[in-house]
Amino acid sequence: MTAKKPARNSIEEGLRRLEQIVESLEGGAVPLDDAVNLYEEGIRLSKECADRLKQTELRIRKLTKNLDGQFELTDRDDE
Repeated sequence: MTAKKPARNSIEEGLRRLEQIVESLEGGAVPLDDAVNLYEEGIRLSKECADRLKQTELRIRKLTKNLDGQFELTDRDDE
């Protein structure tokens, strides 16, 4: 039996959780072991969000009309 991967959160959910983690760590009332666990979770979430943003960026294409008057997706290499 294989272990299921945890469901991926949306980027927005990941960023909200990161904000909560930062607030908790900055508050200073978190015990050291919990702070380390929160820090590890924050690093993981940060990497996950960065990866998702990069994937999303790669999917973004500029919609242009070709010579036949049809719309097509093209790479955003003009910026």
